[in-house]
Amino acid sequence: MPHANRELLALVRLEELMSRTAGRPEVGIGLIDGPLALDHPDLSQSLRLVGESAGATCGGAGDQACSHGTFVAGILAARRGSAAPALCPECTLLTRPLFKTQARGASPQELAAAIRDCVAAGARILNLSLGVLQATGSEQSALQEEIDHAVRRGVLIVAAAGNEGSVGSSVLTRHPWVIPVVACDRSGRPIGFSNLGRSIGHNGVRAPGDGVRSLGAGGSFLVSGGTSAAAPFVTGTLALLWSLYPRARAADLRSAVAASGGGSTSLVPRLLDAQAAWRRMGQSSNRFSM
Repeated sequence: MPHANRELLALVRLEELMSRTAGRPEVGIGLIDGPLALDHPDLSQSLRLVGESAGATCGGAGDQACSHGTFVAGILAARRGSAAPALCPECTLLTRPLFKTQARGASPQELAAAIRDCVAAGARILNLSLGVLQATGSEQSALQEEIDHAVRRGVLIVAAAGNEGSVGSSVLTRHPWVIPVVACDRSGRPIGFSNLGRSIGHNGVRAPGDGVRSLGAGGSFLVSGGTSAAAPFVTGTLALLWSLYPRARAADLRSAVAASGGGSTSLVPRLLDAQAAWRRMGQSSNRFSM
């Protein structure tokens, strides 16, 4: 594993958890993002296209949406031993491309439909490395209803906090069940462009978003960052924990990860601590059998 990613994994203490498992196929991760470079030699084959994904392809080396989707997918599902973090390649990646030619914000209607598709396909965790465009109150309510439906199905939702450097929240990051993710540098400090807010500080975590190396389009590699890169570190942690504790409740996992770095009452969330979350799950394992 390249030194850069090893340093990032050590920052949030993911290495030992990764040594215990590479994930399980029954843990489905809904990746709502751009299309993936499915022919990348280092991308895990545990992939399934869902919803409107049939026929979704990359448009070439300059396809920003493809680069973004493949980059995020590599953090989660690259082949172990590749240049990418490759957190949980044995989990099933349910990919639902939402962006066509460039990474951008999603409309509430588009995102609601994508969430519905992933939940129907059996996703247990959703990774949303995206923003939500401005919308009317009724459009936001429709998206919130879809999030509420996912919650009732026991689906965990991880969302990038956003890179506008603002203080506030969105329909995603203010939802009490969603885990918002702020990008941090190599010392664990929040990066200045990451959005912050009361709901983000209370319900979210910080994760690596500085100089992350992962897969790129055209069989290449890419170094990038931001909250889009940080979110899959949290998603991957949840997937590994659920792989080790398959009978755990979604609420147990969310609590373990969100509380892993201690309580936060500020605008800045706690730093992800995968090892502390693992210990917390172990302490609660008398409530569910392996």
